[in-house]
Amino acid sequence: MEGKKVYLTSAEIASLWTAYMNDSMSKCILGHMLKHIEDDDIKPAIRHAYDISSQHLKQLVEIFNEENYAIPNGFTSQDVNEEAPWLYTDVFCLDYVNFMARVGMITYSGTISMSSRGDIRHYFTTALTETSGLYNMTTDIALSKGVFNRHPYIQVPKESSYINSKKYLSGLNPFSSKRPLNAVEISHLFMNIVTNVIGVQLCLSFGQTSSSKEIQQYMQRGKEISNKHIKVFADTLLDDDIPTPRLPDMGVSNSTTSTFSDKLLMFQMSLLSAAGTGNYATGAAASQRSDLAVNYERLSLEIGQFAKKGADIMIKHNWLEQPPGIEDRDMLVRKKERQE
Repeated sequence: MEGKKVYLTSAEIASLWTAYMNDSMSKCILGHMLKHIEDDDIKPAIRHAYDISSQHLKQLVEIFNEENYAIPNGFTSQDVNEEAPWLYTDVFCLDYVNFMARVGMITYSGTISMSSRGDIRHYFTTALTETSGLYNMTTDIALSKGVFNRHPYIQVPKESSYINSKKYLSGLNPFSSKRPLNAVEISHLFMNIVTNVIGVQLCLSFGQTSSSKEIQQYMQRGKEISNKHIKVFADTLLDDDIPTPRLPDMGVSNSTTSTFSDKLLMFQMSLLSAAGTGNYATGAAASQRSDLAVNYERLSLEIGQFAKKGADIMIKHNWLEQPPGIEDRDMLVRKKERQE
């Protein structure tokens, strides 16, 4: 007896759609990077990342076709200017792939937990393994070249202890001293600095290569926000004499040639904003000093406003592809009534 067909759930439909959008964007950016990479140590990692995205897209299209699932528009070669000159330094390309691999690991672990059908779980589990391998590969290369942003070193604990006062959770009173940061808080502050540095560089490159005044201004605002957030986190670390990241040559060229479509630029920024919001929420939940949680909350609000402005721009120019959803039942009823 032939087995009963198991239909995709809403979570699986959403996860597959998101995966296609992200991989189609990544393939465009990685293809441009790959064309201009000169460092023989870094190029294999960019090639591997490009191959992973390409293979994912093929597998996703196969799933879509089997399910009669409309293939998203996503991004194609039309969103990349093949004749544009180099835009990013080799080290930035490496750091970008490392960052996107971190985002991918978080995303894929979430999609696995929301998927129930065996083949979908297998796809995302394999994607998680591949992305973890890419993260390890880029980390090893960065370490070997001395350009990996290691977290600060602190003394290894010699004994365990318990919190014996509610003062441990305080930090907002300006008339009392704050307790030193703990290791968990340091790790999140440091990682959010590194993430915002990526944001600054992307905003710079996107702003200088877009021909749209509106997008240039949007990217300038994004750069200002990222620099502000870097200062907030760095000052918090420096208050406890904890060193901030020593950043390698992760810059962009002075090219003003349009490299990627404005639609792709805005989608990448929306993805970066979503990742930042998630990082801040995690940082706030993990931080036991109240002033840190408040900082994460107010800075998250700023990212949310920036993301909303970006969504408005995308809707205005018909760049914001709509995720799969359900029919508006009330609208269907009204339509039928008009027909009758």
